[in-house]
Amino acid sequence: MDENRDLFWTLVEPEHPKARAFCRKLMGGRDDGDDLYHDALVAARLHFAELRDRNAFRSWLYRIIVNTFRKRISRPWWRRRLSMSDADLENAKTFNPAPGYASRRLLERAFRAISTEDQALITLFEMEGWTMAELSKLNGRSEQALRVRLHRARRRMREALVRHDPDSIPGRVANVMTVEEMLCAVKKSDAD
Repeated sequence: MDENRDLFWTLVEPEHPKARAFCRKLMGGRDDGDDLYHDALVAARLHFAELRDRNAFRSWLYRIIVNTFRKRISRPWWRRRLSMSDADLENAKTFNPAPGYASRRLLERAFRAISTEDQALITLFEMEGWTMAELSKLNGRSEQALRVRLHRARRRMREALVRHDPDSIPGRVANVMTVEEMLCAVKKSDAD
């Protein structure tokens, strides 16, 4: 039993920073993301004995994270309000978060048009830099099927943005900003 526990944590350790960051992006914030990550780790630890191939640990862990996200979500993360920390308020004099927030609001609107599974797929591919081969292993689908799924999800996201009030500023931005540009802007604002 102790060997299993030690092996589990040994396998988690190299994945920890990126998996936690992925959870935070899925949930749209640090606290909710950390809660999701904790819940996923508990589930993974409980089912670790069922993992047949230790080399598939990374994709197995992310599948548990995505499943935990799908089960946990009672309302999409885009409905949660972003709050500024004390550090953000201190840095407000020198940092302009408006472009990042505008991109995030557009992304939130676009994410409403796709499933939680597609949200996770888009986040892993566009924001976390996973390859098609890694996503294929994670989802148990061919790379071509995932390319089609990503294309359709992006199209639904674009359509949702264009359907939004075309006279509003976000509507006009949606007509010129691609989904990929929006995701890059959010990724950049998360790094700042």
